Amino acid sequence: MKKLLVSLFLMSQFLGAGLAQQQAVAPAKAPAVTAQTPSAESIWADLMEGNQRFVSGKTKAVDVVTLRNTLVKGQQPRVVVVACSDSRVSPEIVFDKNLGDIFVVESAGNVVGPIGVGSIEYAVEHLGSSVLVVLGHQGCGAVAAACSGEKMPSTNLQAIVDKILPAVTRAKGHAKADDVLEAAILENIHQSTEDILASSDVLQHFLHDGKLTVFEAIYELGSGKVVQLRPLSGDH
Repeated sequence: MKKLLVSLFLMSQFLGAGLAQQQAVAPAKAPAVTAQTPSAESIWADLMEGNQRFVSGKTKAVDVVTLRNTLVKGQQPRVVVVACSDSRVSPEIVFDKNLGDIFVVESAGNVVGPIGVGSIEYAVEHLGSSVLVVLGHQGCGAVAAACSGEKMPSTNLQAIVDKILPAVTRAKGHAKADDVLEAAILENIHQSTEDILASSDVLQHFLHDGKLTVFEAIYELGSGKVVQLRPLSGDH
């Protein structure tokens, strides 16, 4: 009986020591890492670096197959770009970006209605986009049509022109006749930005809370350069 008790005692000591050793060597859990949202300035700088690569013809090579498979699980574009649907102005190309990098909203004349604004809201509120770029371009045909003063052949085309006309009116108020188109293109970029923000409480909220920054820019067809016009933040 005494031998049995001694054996049980030794076994309990052995098991207890083993358990303590396992607990001692068990790896501690790594602290959770919270991804910090890059500043609007750093996001814009990254876009400009990409544009410079595009201008110089030295764009990045990307393994699109691997990238495509990675993005099956979801998207987190940092940037929304509102651009003209002109085939010469593709945001992913002029900023040297790829799948998953930019949430693009395009229409002739870079004008945006309820569907476009809703798309921007979705990107900002649900995908975490913190920068909105309103991108116009030189030689915009939609703005030229608005400058002509002619009635468009369909109600849909007229709807585009009607959105641009306020910008044309402002341009004609200060530009020389030969410079009206160029001035109207710039005014239309400002107009598009104002229209987007004025029609969205969601975007105004993010802007005023410092969670969204808007950059206005113009694309030069010949050089390929994107030139910043002005940034807008919550204290604009």
